[in-house]
Amino acid sequence: MARPVTLFTGQWADLPIAEMAKMTKGFGYDGIELACWGDHFEVDKALAEDDYCDKKHALLSDAGLECHAISAHLVGQAVLDTIDERHKAILPAYVWGDGDPAGVNERAIEELKNTARAAQKFGVEVVNGFTGSSIWHLLYSFPPVPPSMIDAGFDLLAERFNPILDVFGECGVRFALEVHPTEIAFDIHTAQRALDALDNRPEFGFNFDPSHLIWQGVDPVKFIRQFHDRIYHVHVKDAIVTLDGTSGINCSHLNFGDHRRGWDFRSPGRGGVNFEEIIRALNDIDYQGPLSIEWEDSGMDREFGAREACEFTKKLDFSPSGRAFDAAFDEAND
Repeated sequence: MARPVTLFTGQWADLPIAEMAKMTKGFGYDGIELACWGDHFEVDKALAEDDYCDKKHALLSDAGLECHAISAHLVGQAVLDTIDERHKAILPAYVWGDGDPAGVNERAIEELKNTARAAQKFGVEVVNGFTGSSIWHLLYSFPPVPPSMIDAGFDLLAERFNPILDVFGECGVRFALEVHPTEIAFDIHTAQRALDALDNRPEFGFNFDPSHLIWQGVDPVKFIRQFHDRIYHVHVKDAIVTLDGTSGINCSHLNFGDHRRGWDFRSPGRGGVNFEEIIRALNDIDYQGPLSIEWEDSGMDREFGAREACEFTKKLDFSPSGRAFDAAFDEAND
């Protein structure tokens, strides 16, 4: 049975959810992954208003859409990050508050706990998101970085996320980290270290997104096989490496969409991700959840791209075989 193909609304939060839901169905999607910003899914209202979740379900049902996950990337980023003025633009005003860094961290922690409670009330079992990182700026070890500083970053993950995960556990909801540069886990080794720091708690797993792995040189299929029991959600997103000898993989402070960059995101099927092998690996680990398209391509109209991406993903997906291809020979011999 084909997995549901859904559209993540994070890149569409400038549109009201009522409009976005109709567009999503019109593009051909089976469901929608609601971002916890804009009016797509408002955590504070979901908890404060008795009928908020029912109204949201009715809106999606009227559009013919399912919802399997909500996503709290932006507030999650502020849990471990060292806060600066950049965060004001991505956080709700009540989380940003007066901008005092320690206060922002604390409010982000509480908001992520409340997101688990809101997800339970809404009836979804996965919250996708980021963690942020207090040690991302130490990636290149000069001045030399003592191991104790890296250890402290993972200790902080445990200190701040264990209480969050306690609430997730109480609510029967799982947190799926999108492994991504600027997060505490950005490749296979750091993802394993994050799991180790959290004592392999079942509430913590991954939102698999190959686009953030391939430009770093990390094999997405190896990630799936390494964390076969921790793939709680899947993003279909593509990227391409375009190194030409002028800009390195760190992209020279050039923004997305600039042709001089060493890599960029592309609409699914138009980049370097081998989705064929990813589908086969997901079949091998018996992943039955949605394939959620996170559409980003600075060089393409987003409505054209969202429709094409849906068609691409539905054509791409297939169920595993229930028998060996040459089993007929054994049957004939019997």
